[in-house]
Amino acid sequence: MKTSHPGNIRVERVNGYLWEIPRFGGMRVPGRIYASGPIFEQIRDEGGLQQVVNVAHLPGIVGYSLAMPDIHWGYGFPIGGVAATDPADGGVISPGGVGYDINCGVRLAMTGFQAEDVIPRIREIVAAFFRLIPCGVGSSDAVQKAGPKEMKSLMVKGARWAVERGYGKASDLDFIEEGGCLEGADPDRVSERARERGATQVGTLGSGNHFAEIDVVEKVFHREAAQEFGVREGQVAVLIHTGSRGFGYQVCDDYLKVMGRALTRYKIEIPDRQLACAPLDSEEGRSYYAAMAAAANFAWANRQTIMHLAERAFADAMGGAAEARLSLVYDVCHNVAKMETYPVKGSMRRLCVHRKGATRATWPRGTRPTRAAGQPVIIPGDMGTCSYLAVGTEKSLAETFGSTAHGAGRLMSRRQALKSFGNRDLISELAEDGITVMAKGRRTLAEEMVGAYKNVTDVVDTMEEAGISLKVAKLRPIGVIKG
Repeated sequence: MKTSHPGNIRVERVNGYLWEIPRFGGMRVPGRIYASGPIFEQIRDEGGLQQVVNVAHLPGIVGYSLAMPDIHWGYGFPIGGVAATDPADGGVISPGGVGYDINCGVRLAMTGFQAEDVIPRIREIVAAFFRLIPCGVGSSDAVQKAGPKEMKSLMVKGARWAVERGYGKASDLDFIEEGGCLEGADPDRVSERARERGATQVGTLGSGNHFAEIDVVEKVFHREAAQEFGVREGQVAVLIHTGSRGFGYQVCDDYLKVMGRALTRYKIEIPDRQLACAPLDSEEGRSYYAAMAAAANFAWANRQTIMHLAERAFADAMGGAAEARLSLVYDVCHNVAKMETYPVKGSMRRLCVHRKGATRATWPRGTRPTRAAGQPVIIPGDMGTCSYLAVGTEKSLAETFGSTAHGAGRLMSRRQALKSFGNRDLISELAEDGITVMAKGRRTLAEEMVGAYKNVTDVVDTMEEAGISLKVAKLRPIGVIKG
C-alpha cells in the first residue's frame, strides 16, 4: 500500500485544538490529532503525521487513528498515539502500538512534608534516593534477586507481589491502574531470556527518560479534586517514572519476530513493517497479549518497589520522621494494549485499546472508580520545568477511548539534544534553578535536558481546552535522580 509523503498529507482543522486527516488510500479510518496551532506546527514535519496515517491502515481499527499533543516519531506507532481495534471485526494487536518499554508509566505519591521542611536538606534526600534506587543502563539488585518461582508469581500478581513482600501496603493497590495487575498474563508465553533479564531488575529505574523526582506542589487549580487526592500547595511529592526494564524490552523484541511472520500467515498488508501485528483471536495475538500482560505486571511491581525504596530514602535523610510515609495518589501506564468497552456506531464494543505514550484518562465502563472526582492523570515534563496532576473527563470516553496526553513529548531527538547540550555543565545550570540532580552520566542529562522536549504546560492546556482532561495541580522539581 502506498502512502503520501508527510508534506502531501491533507489536514483539516476541526476546531482550535483538533485536526483531522481524511481517509485516503488504504486508510480504514481518518486520523485525528489534538494540538494547539503552535504545537501542530512543531509536529507537522517531524514524521508523526505519517505514522498516524500508517496506523489507520490496521485491520479492525475503529473510530480514528488518534494522536495526543505530545506526539513524536516512534517505532511503528507515533509516541502519543492511540488506536482501538475490534476483535469481532478482524481486529489486530501490534507490539509497535505498545512499544519496547511495556507499561512505562508514572506514579505520584505525597509526603507529609512541606517545602520548607525539605529544601534545606534536599542534597541529603537526593543522595539517599541515589543510593537506594539503582539507576542507569543495566541497573540491578535493588532487592533480592527473584528466582524462577518468584518471577512466575510476579508476572501473574504485579504490584500485589511487591506488597506481599513488604514493599508498600495493600491499600496502594486501589490507586493503581488495573489494581496493579493486568489479567491474562501467562508466564509460559515469556521467554527464558526475558525472565533472566528481569530477575535482578525489580526496584530499578534504568536510563533514558526514566527518573525519580522530589517535587513541590506549586499551584492547585482544581481544589475539589486536589482535596480528595490529598494534595495541597507547598506539599512535597515524589514522582516515579519507569517501566518494565529489560524484561519488557525482551518481550517486545521476541514478539516482533513472531508478528513479522504472522503478517505473511494472515495475509495482512500494512504500509510499515514496524506495525507488524496479528489478529487478536489468533495464536500469535493471544500469546503476545499474555506476555505483554506479564511485562505490564512486572512494571507495576517495579514501581511499587521503588516507591517503598523512596520512602526509606526520605526516612533515612529526615531522621525517621513520620512525614516521610508516602501516600499514593495514583499510578498510570503509558505503553500498553488493554481490552476495554467503548461505544462504536451506537453499540458497546469490547475493544483492544493501544496506548503508546498516552495515558488512560478515566475509568472505562464497568470499572469500579476509586476516586469520586475522577481518575487522576499524571503528566510529567522535563526535569528542569514542571509536571502536572490532572483528572480525566467523561468527554474522553466519547472522543479518545478514555485517553489523554502522557508527557511533554520530545522536540529533539536524543542525538540532537546531546549535540546541543553535551558540552554544558547541566548539573550546575539546574542547581541555579533550585534543582538538585544526581545521575549516572552526563549523556543522559543532555538527552533529557530542558529544550529537548515540548512545553508541557502547552500540552496540558491543549487537553484541557479540548475538554479531555483538567489540570488539578502543578508540581515543581527540587530534586531528581536519573540513569
